[in-house]
Amino acid sequence: MSKRIFITGSSTGLGRAAAILFADKGWDVIATMRKPENETELGQRDNIHLLPLDVTDAEQIKSTVAAAVAMGKIDVVFNNAGYGLAGPFEGASDDQIVRQLNTNLLGVMRVTKEFIPHLRAQKDGLFITTTSIGGLIAFPFNSVYHATKWALEGWSESMAFELKPFGIGIKTVSPGGIITDFISRSLDITSHEAYGEMMQKVLAMFSDPERQKNYSTAEQIAEVVYEAATDGKDQLRYVAGADAKAMYEQRLAAGDEAFRKGIEQMFLGA
Repeated sequence: MSKRIFITGSSTGLGRAAAILFADKGWDVIATMRKPENETELGQRDNIHLLPLDVTDAEQIKSTVAAAVAMGKIDVVFNNAGYGLAGPFEGASDDQIVRQLNTNLLGVMRVTKEFIPHLRAQKDGLFITTTSIGGLIAFPFNSVYHATKWALEGWSESMAFELKPFGIGIKTVSPGGIITDFISRSLDITSHEAYGEMMQKVLAMFSDPERQKNYSTAEQIAEVVYEAATDGKDQLRYVAGADAKAMYEQRLAAGDEAFRKGIEQMFLGA
């Protein structure tokens, strides 16, 4: 009997790559997205089932999870839906802040909470959440995004203790840069005139082609998700991608304060 995975944010990028990879590996895939009616490729696969899900819609989460559970045992829930909010915090509107928290953090919490009773009843199952290297280190002008990703890391670490006695695992996958249209498609920008010069320096660093040479493809990160889903290890964090691993190792080796000063020098020349 094939295993079954439920994936949020499956229309593009990592979610889509994961849906295809798990399907290729013989899994039954429930791929969710806000507008499944626009999806032409994934739905053609016999072992990929499309369901509608906007992770900011609490009622739709309930109905979609119910539909998924009705298909049979869920082995893995992959919380992947999310987007980036960048720019000076002072320039962020309340709507921008609330939307970021609703999608990246509360969406994951609500989907997980809805699935826990089912996984607890079957005494088996695994939650995997896409966080980010930005859940382990911080860059300038990404404060609200970092707030969501650091929160997911801490929440997952705590949840691991309470889920383990029921045979349920929880893991995070923390990618670095991914070569997708994330920036053009999934980035919301704030602005404030007081920070223009600093913001330009930071944008120049992020868009540097040399930096992007170390980015991973969505397919490479999907392989790490598959590893986390199948290796049977009691391991919380999977840092994914050469750039993410290098930065995290630097932070651990240098210590928090020295690493923070290095980031400041690199991005702002301070």
